[in-house]
Amino acid sequence: MTRNRSYLTHAKNIALLIAALFTLFPVVWVIISAFKPQSELFRVPMTLFPDEWTFENFISAFRHGNFIVYFSNTVFVAVVATLLTVVINIMAGYALAKYIFFGRDIIFAIMIATLMVPLQVIMIPIFLQLKDLGLLNSLWGIIIPPSATPTGIFLARQYMVNISNSMIESARIDGAKELRIFWQIVLPLSRPIIATIAIFSFMWRWNDYLWPLIVITDNKKQTMQQALANFVGQLQINWSNLLAMTTISIVPVILVFLAFQKLFMTGITAGAVKG
Repeated sequence: MTRNRSYLTHAKNIALLIAALFTLFPVVWVIISAFKPQSELFRVPMTLFPDEWTFENFISAFRHGNFIVYFSNTVFVAVVATLLTVVINIMAGYALAKYIFFGRDIIFAIMIATLMVPLQVIMIPIFLQLKDLGLLNSLWGIIIPPSATPTGIFLARQYMVNISNSMIESARIDGAKELRIFWQIVLPLSRPIIATIAIFSFMWRWNDYLWPLIVITDNKKQTMQQALANFVGQLQINWSNLLAMTTISIVPVILVFLAFQKLFMTGITAGAVKG
């Protein structure tokens, strides 16, 4: 019986490995193809590895695509938006989890209901608000609107419900102020969910295309996804530069995920537990 279970476990692991390889193959192909000369991209029969590895695609994209400007804009948007999102969502989640006030459950239910509202429905009202505030064609117009996300507030609230109330009450009895309790007790215990929200926010802002396309009209303020779209012309596509820039755009997301991987898995699991 034990041996049969062992065989079944190995079979499942092999099946998962094969599925992972199929899933990762397009990403691997993009990365390897970024080092291929233009002449090898559409060669028949297709080969995975190039006969001649080259960095010319990257050099050309940096030289002619104004890539450094787009990259720095995206880094600024992703980092600042992530910081704002973490601060707002963690504070909102803590208030909804640990404070008792009139209408708390109603507010939380309304926030959860907004998860069913697509961006296209509220796009025009947000655009008009940004216009009135003078934030159109500004990086802050990309950063501020999505800072408070219902998903992040939900995850933060569900995680903080499980933090011991007695620990917080003991700190209050000892004379600790609310800000000190939040900073020195709640935040250290909430590192997994902070990492989870940070990863989600960074990925969303880094890969966002639609909202920057609506808000930004100045080429010098465009983000990475808009820059990648610029390589797609009406009559032709610069595949070499496009693949090179796509490869570079993947790297930061992978690094952020690897840096917070353990905390992310803990946070996403704990946030799914019903409080």
